[in-house]
Amino acid sequence: MATAGKLYIVLMGLPATGKSVLARKLQETLAGDGRAVRTFNNGDVRRRLFPRNTSFAEFYNPDNAQYSALRDEIALINLYEAKNWLQDGGEIAILDATNVSRARRAKIESHLHEHPILYIETVNNDPELYAYSIDRKTRLPEFSHLSYEEARQSFEDRINFYRKLYTPLNDERNHLVLDTLNNRVLKEHIQDRFPHYFQIRDLLVADWVKGLYLVRHGETTWNAEQRIGGDPLLNDHGNCQARAMAEHLKSLPLGFIFTSSKQRSRQMAEPLLCARPEARHMVIKEFDEIHAGICEGMTYEEMRRTLPQEFAARSADKYQYTYPGGESYATLQSRVDRGLKKALWIAGVSQNICIVGHQAVNRAILAQFLFRRQQDVPYINIPQEKYYHIVSVQEKKVVELLGY
Repeated sequence: MATAGKLYIVLMGLPATGKSVLARKLQETLAGDGRAVRTFNNGDVRRRLFPRNTSFAEFYNPDNAQYSALRDEIALINLYEAKNWLQDGGEIAILDATNVSRARRAKIESHLHEHPILYIETVNNDPELYAYSIDRKTRLPEFSHLSYEEARQSFEDRINFYRKLYTPLNDERNHLVLDTLNNRVLKEHIQDRFPHYFQIRDLLVADWVKGLYLVRHGETTWNAEQRIGGDPLLNDHGNCQARAMAEHLKSLPLGFIFTSSKQRSRQMAEPLLCARPEARHMVIKEFDEIHAGICEGMTYEEMRRTLPQEFAARSADKYQYTYPGGESYATLQSRVDRGLKKALWIAGVSQNICIVGHQAVNRAILAQFLFRRQQDVPYINIPQEKYYHIVSVQEKKVVELLGY
């Protein structure tokens, strides 16, 4: 008979779909709520038992009887480590492995029948993030004896072997299918009542932001002249602002620094990156400033004089107004939302991150956390020489404007 409060969460999905990030997110949240929770990862068992011999793709070939037996043994060891931990006082065991075949899941159910099992299938169909995940995986220590191309090909072959076995969740009594990029439940099939479900369900669909530092680039000549858009460099004052920001944040660990493709954004990030050789810099084009079409390079006074009807239309509804040949805040919002999802997916859950954006872009990001009405988004305050610190996890929401 199941013991009240005990639960197995079994993750399922191809490599590079966000299982391990989801496992950390679940573990940190549930542990923070006072639950005794632990993650059991098949890969950790494999590396512990075979530290140098499992990076080659053939190890994952389902038609290779010898290696299939070894993988089954690894899975069984992991199952019983989870089972014994629950028996010794644990509450929630998270099994982090591919578990892509129905046969493997049947084996899980035959050995872990004393407590409820919740399956969560992870999917991610974004080709850019898939490529990034492959790149990150091939930099793990187990691939260090291979060249980058050899490691990448080996991991791609491994994934193709898993695809041969892949059977989506369907017959399992309690299961969810999760789009890990968009935090969206694609399928929900729950037949039993079991502990913590509603907390877990809420966690799956929420953005997880442990520490986001949202910075606007420093001053450019065009800012000083109140010109719209373009791709200008920072001026002397802007470079001073970049150095001051880096000095202010010098003791802050940052795992990732995201910029737009614009020069002023990347220049603003340079002092931060110089002080953090371990940090990853990634350009996300979705964070490029709003495109002003034919108004690029104009001052607002020039726009008022030469395009009075456009100026009036913009003043009447800044959120929906579309610059001729350019964008509106409404279209900007959708692409910035995609960029933010990508940044959070790439960074995972355990690191502070910094986004060096632009005025309109940062307004669109902040709209996710300030719950502003759409028509108010173009008026959110994004000063230079200040930045926003954002925390948004299940138990805490913080948005604070700080100076540097």
